[in-house]
Order: sequence, then structure tokens, then C-alpha cells
Amino acid sequence: MTDTLLVMFVAGLLTGFSKFSVGGMGLLVLPIVMIAFPGPEALGAIVPLYLLIDILAVISYRKNISWKVLGRFLPLAMLGVLVGSQVLSDIDPNDFITLLGVIIMAMIGLGFFLDAYPTSFMQKPWAAYSMGFAGGLISMMANAAGPIFSLFLLEQKLSKESYVSTRAWAFFLINLAKLPMYIGIGLITPASLTISAYATPGLLVGALFGYHFLKRVQPNHFKWLVRLLSTIAAVKLILFP
Repeated sequence: MTDTLLVMFVAGLLTGFSKFSVGGMGLLVLPIVMIAFPGPEALGAIVPLYLLIDILAVISYRKNISWKVLGRFLPLAMLGVLVGSQVLSDIDPNDFITLLGVIIMAMIGLGFFLDAYPTSFMQKPWAAYSMGFAGGLISMMANAAGPIFSLFLLEQKLSKESYVSTRAWAFFLINLAKLPMYIGIGLITPASLTISAYATPGLLVGALFGYHFLKRVQPNHFKWLVRLLSTIAAVKLILFP
């Protein structure tokens, strides 16, 4: 029991800090939760954590939301969630996790390319649609769409405040849509909710640190932090699935 409490506290700490600051840490949370709750049921243990911290995030960051960006990629993200719920039980988890790491590394490489050769294609509707669908699919199947959405939003030329607010609302709405689907396929149970509750103190502590950290980080440092955390997560997925 002590080990479970410690693991979930750390998972909550990372989740709270990530949601209230730079993001990109979500991929580190799932392997940690699986220490206490092995198997696909770990996905069900994470979603209530995300929803709880999402509610706090959208209350805290309720201004400077780019509804235009949200309106472009959210509909396809919801479709991705629906498709992901259908294939979740059929795909080999190890193959998917490795593929996810490769996709994230490709997104990071794309970000560097866009720095060197600026272009506006990531702001086109088709880019939003494809990123939205991919993000929704990956969010449903691995709770790991944070790096994809973060890297996409960075290319929308939003202010730091608008980036954080838009990301917070996107994940709140997506995780809300995932909740009944996880219940329907049996990944959220009374046992998983009990495990989720153990992470609450860590969530609150992490959110507090993340909120104050965000106020102090510079915009250019902010972008590099997102990329660094995404790279660490991608390497972990590829080399240690």
C-alpha cells in the first residue's frame, strides 16, 4: 500500500505540474501508474486524475483562449477518440508505444525545420484536422497526446497565456469525452477510482508549483522546455517501451 501511495503521489505531482505549466510530461505518467496498476487498466486510473486537474486548469486559465484554433482541431479529435475506443483492445501495446515515440520525434524534427524555414502550413485547416484526429486517437489509446498537441499549438503563434489556456480547454473537453468510453469498455472501475484518489495530494502540490513556474519562464525557454520534455518522453517510448 505504501508503494502504491508513493507511486500515485509522484504521478499526481507530474500531472499537476505539467497541466499548469509547460506540458509534455504526460507520457511519463502512464509508465509510473503502471507500476501500481499494471495493464491497460492504468489508462482508466489516469483519466480521473486528468479530469480533476483539467477542471482546476480551465478555471485558472479561462482567459486568452483561442476558440478559432480549438474549433479547427477539436471535432476531428473527438472522431479520433471514437476510433481509438474501437481499436484499443486489438492493437499490440508495445508496437503502438514504439510507433508513438517515432511520431513524437518526427513532430519535434518538424518543429526544428519550421524554425529554420518558417512556413504557415501548420496553421492551415488540414493540418489542424490531421493533428486533431491523431491527437484524439493517441489520447484515447495511450493518454499521450500532450507532446503532439503542445508542438502543434506552438506553431500557431499564440502567446504563452493563450497557449496554456487553449491547451487546458482542449484536454478538458477531450478527457470528458473519453470518460464514458473508458467506463463502457471496463477500464474505469471502483478499484481504479480508488487508485486515482491516492494521487490527489500530488496533483494539488504539482499544480501549485506549475502555476508559479509558468509565471517566471520566458517564452523562448518555454518552447525549448516543451521540446525537451517531449524528446525525453519519446526516447523513453522508443528505447524502453
